[in-house]
Amino acid sequence: MSDPTFELEVLPDAGAVAARGAAIVVDRARRAIQAEGGFTLAVSGGRTPWAMFDAMADEELPWDLVGIWQVDERLAPEGDPDRNLTSLAPLMPPGVALFPMPVTEPDLNDAAARYAAALPQAFDVVHLGMGDDGHTASLVPGDAVLKVSDRDVALTAEYRGRRRMTLTYPALERAREVLWLVTGADKAPMLPRLLASDPAIPAGRVRAAVQLVIADAAAAAELG
Repeated sequence: MSDPTFELEVLPDAGAVAARGAAIVVDRARRAIQAEGGFTLAVSGGRTPWAMFDAMADEELPWDLVGIWQVDERLAPEGDPDRNLTSLAPLMPPGVALFPMPVTEPDLNDAAARYAAALPQAFDVVHLGMGDDGHTASLVPGDAVLKVSDRDVALTAEYRGRRRMTLTYPALERAREVLWLVTGADKAPMLPRLLASDPAIPAGRVRAAVQLVIADAAAAAELG
């Protein structure tokens, strides 16, 4: 696969990043619904995407034509504050189809395979964030999940206290567009490496053809 093309926007703060992310998702949704009759989005956890969904709450869209999947999820009980879904689900607009990762099932490998089978062939947009160690989704440094190429959904070893279920690189790279929302000074050392597609960090290995990076000034502090 050829090198990805990045477009970068730097905004003053995390609130502006969330608002811009909301505007982009709404724009892409309107285009996809008009052209294809539906819109598919995969979303990561974190405060910035939750603020993005809050900003979308009043948008006039046919939400019943929108499907939202999770990029990753911690293996934790229903309602646990560690779960991305716990904060994400209350922000969903009425009528949207939300597809939570089945992380509480007894056979997690089977659950991951069934979730993979229910994914769209290619997401219209995949939202990603980036950790201070360069991880994205739950593709984390040193984990065997980084090498998974034959499955779209896989399980990690324990990372920061939890095992996780995550989309893998093949599922991410088929996306029509990847939307990165990157905020905070702790991401500043990693942002240049993301933009350089540095394979030494997990985020740098995402090979989707079209990638839009929205960063706040703190995260962009080390860019030349």
